[in-house]
Amino acid sequence: MDHYFVFVIIAALTVLSPGPGVLLTLTNSIRYGVSGAAWGIYGLVIATFIVAGISATSVGIILATSSVAFSIMKYVGAAYLIYLGVKLWRSPSPKIEMGSSTVNDRKRQFVEGMMIQLTNPKSVFFFMSIFPQFISHSSAYTGQFFLLVATYSGLLLMIHFLYAFLAKTARIWLTSANGGRVVNRLGGATFMGFGVGLASASR
Repeated sequence: MDHYFVFVIIAALTVLSPGPGVLLTLTNSIRYGVSGAAWGIYGLVIATFIVAGISATSVGIILATSSVAFSIMKYVGAAYLIYLGVKLWRSPSPKIEMGSSTVNDRKRQFVEGMMIQLTNPKSVFFFMSIFPQFISHSSAYTGQFFLLVATYSGLLLMIHFLYAFLAKTARIWLTSANGGRVVNRLGGATFMGFGVGLASASR
């Protein structure tokens, strides 16, 4: 497998970047505690496998048959990383509103997590345009696919639980003007750097 460590870094940054899934985890943790956030996180993980599975067939065919399509996907992936970087750099600090409900509905949390991930363009673009760049053509596709998906899902599980544990104690700093600016600009610059690197990489 090509550049597995780079894949881990990009996947971690993708999961870490602010979005609907992160906001769900932070909000659930603040409202209900870590146990309340857990089922939403599990929903995100299951949906990740679904999104990856749906994209697997088309990605495998493209990789095997068309170098032109592969190059297009590479540049789309690079553009998406740069877009995420610029968007994150310019984003304001996240806003989390406290709710009045105290009911911890695990089924609802799970379904909500799944639906957020299934409809999240970030995960769809990741598996369709960035994911293929790390598949080696000289090795079996299936084993590499499951390793990369499991890696992404494991990172999602760990990072979101970390968000959940830190949500209450870090809430004031993360949503402050200075704290949010530091996090957004550091992550944004990293995304843009990887986007440029991906665009210049050879097959």
